[in-house]
Amino acid sequence: MKKALKVIGRILLGILALFAIFLVVMTIYNQIMLRKNIALYETPLGQLVEVDGHNMSIYTEGEGEHTLVFLSGWGTPSPILDFRALYSSLSDEYRIVVIERLGYGFSDMADGERDIDTILRQDREALEKADLDGPYVLCPHSFSGYEATLWAQKYPDEVEAIIGLDMCTPNSKDIEMAELEQKLLKVVIPIEKFEKMTGLTRIGSLDQSGTLSDNENAIFTEICCHISLNDTILAEGSYENEMAAINELNSTPLPTVPMIMYVSSDFSNDEQWANGMQEMVDASSNGTLIRLDCGHYVHDFEYERISADIKEFIRTLQ
Repeated sequence: MKKALKVIGRILLGILALFAIFLVVMTIYNQIMLRKNIALYETPLGQLVEVDGHNMSIYTEGEGEHTLVFLSGWGTPSPILDFRALYSSLSDEYRIVVIERLGYGFSDMADGERDIDTILRQDREALEKADLDGPYVLCPHSFSGYEATLWAQKYPDEVEAIIGLDMCTPNSKDIEMAELEQKLLKVVIPIEKFEKMTGLTRIGSLDQSGTLSDNENAIFTEICCHISLNDTILAEGSYENEMAAINELNSTPLPTVPMIMYVSSDFSNDEQWANGMQEMVDASSNGTLIRLDCGHYVHDFEYERISADIKEFIRTLQ
């Protein structure tokens, strides 16, 4: 028995040693690739405009009478590439705009306030400096639903409609849920930072839609390995900022602009999440709630269906 345990122990030590060597090799390889592929990360796919002394990345594609502005969820490293599967099937009829907030994609990282009012002000200024006038059809994913709601509350003349891509709403979560999310993030964030540091992020494709080209996949990987979960992003998603946003949004009536709200199956058992979107739809002058059998990044999984819905919906805005 003792002999068997010694053999098992040696095998386990051998496995651990191999894994440690693998991590060292991956870490060295990652540092080499970060330097070798820096041009992929430093060459913007769109234009850069200066806001508060920092460069913000704005991507545009297509032309049309309606301007669709895509706002990414919290922590999405490359909004331009994350939304590509959806907006590439819409740019034949509409002007597409993707805003990369400070800390995201090709935009600069920055210190300072990252509350919802600051973010909205910076995004509006970036659009103005890029000569992209409204009104806009806002297409927010997840966390940016707070910004889209505030935008429609404060500047209703600038918001033609909202396409909510499994978005956060003023009543999508309570204090208990927000606190639980923060506890989970304290576990998840160190793991993801470790994967970024060691280069484990490079293993496998980061493209959930399966539609990016090899070059786009390479750019996506480098952006993730360079900037994911940086201090600017982490500050934006703090518990304090989220609670302040929810309180501010609930101090004003919900917007009445036309809207579609998509709910993913990731939240199929969370009625509060769906009910928050239902409240948005009920307040809307022309609202629809649609449940999808897919993950939280609905625009990566159901881009064909959502694209068709958007085209039909926008025809009602004429």
